[in-house]
Amino acid sequence: MLFTPFSVRELTLKNRIVMPPMCMYSAGQDGQATDWHFVHYVSRAVGQAGLIIVEATGIESAGRISANDLGLWDDCQMEKLKPVVAAVQQAGGKIAIQLNHAGRKCEVADAQIVAPSAIAFSKDYRVPKALSIDEIAQIVERFQLAAQRAVKAGFDAIEIHGAHGYLLNQFLSPLSNQRNDQYGGSPDNRVRMLGQVVEAVRSVIPAGMPLFVRVSAHDYEPGGNTPESIAEMVNLIKGKGVDVIHVSSGAVTPSIPRVYPGYQIGFAVTIKELTGLPVIGGGLITEALQAERIVKANVDMVFLARELLRNPYWPLQAAKELGIDVSWPVPYERAK
Repeated sequence: MLFTPFSVRELTLKNRIVMPPMCMYSAGQDGQATDWHFVHYVSRAVGQAGLIIVEATGIESAGRISANDLGLWDDCQMEKLKPVVAAVQQAGGKIAIQLNHAGRKCEVADAQIVAPSAIAFSKDYRVPKALSIDEIAQIVERFQLAAQRAVKAGFDAIEIHGAHGYLLNQFLSPLSNQRNDQYGGSPDNRVRMLGQVVEAVRSVIPAGMPLFVRVSAHDYEPGGNTPESIAEMVNLIKGKGVDVIHVSSGAVTPSIPRVYPGYQIGFAVTIKELTGLPVIGGGLITEALQAERIVKANVDMVFLARELLRNPYWPLQAAKELGIDVSWPVPYERAK
């Protein structure tokens, strides 16, 4: 099942293997892609990953995680991404981009960091400025403008980063959101900004283009989010145009979970059951049989992060291990 196609809206993936967003910290301080990004992403397409998701890309300069993150707040950044997108597609892959605002976890030295509430991530981070209602609206608009550029760059899908303790996740979690206005308190209020971003992005992308949302399904702290509470909030906004939930966990606080191969798969299954949406699941997956069993457990797609850093050609080797005959790139067929 790992090598069966998967379709959502007008996008069809040739298999269920996903390379998730992983920051490369290799962009110039202007947020533009470099030769590194071209080689990195295109090599995974040659290796036959079904979907490649470009790393967290800042929707504004102060929305980057680091000063060497990709950006998409300017047309020149879009132009640098076009060759990467085209080459991935020419190699037979599909490519999405993850749009992000780092919020209080922004480490750009001269940036004014912001958050739902004026609470630092940890003692090693600066105290952020609590966003005003008008400033929230401006950030929503910047997500929308970045999405327009992503469409012009030729991406096949867009993912909104609502995980790993970045701005939208900060709004979702009661551990980081202590507002008492329409953006804080109840689940309806905490998910409001994410819903507005989904609505704004959906309004400017083609009807056939899928929209993914990545979530942290568990905060690993008392009083934080759980898969059930995340599913509740997803259900409040999924009608605005969410197609797939990409399930990760943690990082809204410095709390470190106990990890093991597949430790987040149960979260993905729960969220799928409670929302009815397709899901991407993973977490320290390294072996073909592990990935195959995850898909058979009703998780629609499997992400492999570190393993695809180690081995861009993992999908080709996994197919051999599972006894599946898949097409190899023509220049490599003699090695099949």
